[in-house]
Amino acid sequence: MSAYRYPTPSEKIISSAFTLGVHLLFAMFLVFGLTWQRQYRPEVNSVDLWASLPSSPPPVPLPVVKPEPVAPPEPAAPAPPPIAKPDIALKDKTANEAHASDEKRREEEKRQQELEAQQRIAQEQAQAKQNLAAQQSAARQAEIDRYKHAISERIKRFIVVPPDMQGNPEAEFTVRVLPGGEVLSAPLKKSSGVPAYDNAVERAILKAQPLPLPPPDSPIFNEFRELTLAFRPQQ
Repeated sequence: MSAYRYPTPSEKIISSAFTLGVHLLFAMFLVFGLTWQRQYRPEVNSVDLWASLPSSPPPVPLPVVKPEPVAPPEPAAPAPPPIAKPDIALKDKTANEAHASDEKRREEEKRQQELEAQQRIAQEQAQAKQNLAAQQSAARQAEIDRYKHAISERIKRFIVVPPDMQGNPEAEFTVRVLPGGEVLSAPLKKSSGVPAYDNAVERAILKAQPLPLPPPDSPIFNEFRELTLAFRPQQ
């Protein structure tokens, strides 16, 4: 059994202070609790009963207020005429048709120009052919005339004109020639009217053979198979 320990002076002070505080709190609770009970009084609502409702005063008429004259509304400005919107589709169609028409016209002009050019070329070619043919014909005739002149000059060297020959009559012969230049025949085609001169020309034709002819492969060789030659004493 443990021996009893006496509290220290500090512990006695703390214990006394705690006890005192508890008593003070209890005393305050009693005081404030009683005071609150005395001050609280329940409120009583009173209601007045009426046998009939009091008559209400007549309504006060409201002053008549004349409406202020309202100015007539100003006439609305006429609406502007609607602006016609360009028909883009129509314009495009018209432009396309115009473009197609221009293209067609250009194509037709081009075809016409090509046709005219072809016709002009054809005409130029035809003219060139004609010119060439004319040139070839002229050259051919010139070559024929050159050989005929050579044959006539050769025959003239052998003609003995009669001493009593008068005038300058013409004797014409048809001379048939072989490919080698030999004379096959030379009949009189047109007399000069002087038999002595006609005979002198015939003898000269026979003496002049072989006559100077173009080569057998020449394109004009066949022109000398039969010749018509004319002679005059003073030629």
